Amino acid sequence: MRVTVVGAGVVGTMHAWHAVERGHQVVQIEREAEARGASLRNFGQIWVSGRAGGEELEAALRARELWEGIGGRVPALGFRPNGSLTPVRGPLELAVAEAALARADAAARGYKLLTPGEARALNPALRGDFTAALYCERDAAVEPRTAQLALRAELLKSPNYTFLPGREVRDVTGAGTVRDDHGDTHHADAVVLCTGAWLGGLVRELAGPDLPVRRVRLQMMQTDPLGEPLTTSVADADSFRYYPAYASKALDELNARQPQPDTAAAHKMQLLMVQRADGGLTIGDTHEYEHPFAFDTVEEPYEHLTGVVESLLGRPLPRVRHRWAGVYAQCTDPGKVVHRQQVHEGVWLVTGPGGRGMTCAPAIAETTANELGW
Repeated sequence: MRVTVVGAGVVGTMHAWHAVERGHQVVQIEREAEARGASLRNFGQIWVSGRAGGEELEAALRARELWEGIGGRVPALGFRPNGSLTPVRGPLELAVAEAALARADAAARGYKLLTPGEARALNPALRGDFTAALYCERDAAVEPRTAQLALRAELLKSPNYTFLPGREVRDVTGAGTVRDDHGDTHHADAVVLCTGAWLGGLVRELAGPDLPVRRVRLQMMQTDPLGEPLTTSVADADSFRYYPAYASKALDELNARQPQPDTAAAHKMQLLMVQRADGGLTIGDTHEYEHPFAFDTVEEPYEHLTGVVESLLGRPLPRVRHRWAGVYAQCTDPGKVVHRQQVHEGVWLVTGPGGRGMTCAPAIAETTANELGW
């Protein structure tokens, strides 16, 4: 079978990976020299802990398994099963953590409630004051800025894989015919459009104006090396307000009695933090849903995040090296892991994983391959 994949972000690259693994001939087309969107501008987290129960958690756990297997073959991915810690303070935040532990799927996530001493034994960099910490053993991480490069280097070892960068797709017709802006036509048995947050133009023409996907903007930053290991990913209790796994009466009580600080509420914030291979910290993030998005980054969220991180580390944050904004595509139906739609004969659009993209991409692509009979 011949497969054309449009888009070289993590979702597109994982579709190419599964197709090549199953013995198919693959052409992957990317409009940039390399993908530069949300697939690079994220935490690199394989984030199981906060996923909604049911289909979303199953996808995350399957993806976690696939990431580990691929990471064993491609060490440059930087896969590491580092787990995560969410320190909590006070009885209201503690009650939300305890409610999470009572979930029927808590064991599948690897949830444990740790004392401060146990948490520091696991991650000695957390020297700040906190009441307890929710540990999720199944969380993991990869290096987002280089993961696609590493995957592509492995794919290029196969004679069945061709990568065509710097080409924008201008037309897609039935029977798997794709025309790019170089005037070349690519014929395949199946075409998968993994266009990320690019939802206008050709995507709108093919999928229609009522695509159930929205764009979300975020702000993040990265520091100089910390100078010591941050052995787990770290979240704060505001992540309880953001991720569906933590929905409970205890969370309702937290929201009612202990609302977020004004800056965090205004920018729909949570803290997530991961240490990069060079020792720096990736820290975020904000969420902006209303269009038109701002074109600049604002400083108040960074100041808020710095304060939260320093309170957990018990030390000053290293110098901030990078600040950036990114945009990802998210299904408007929170119950869907991804939007998968046949938009033409032999042509499928796969988009809208939202913040689940890096986590779930291997499982999303595997499902596409299974459903299309690759």
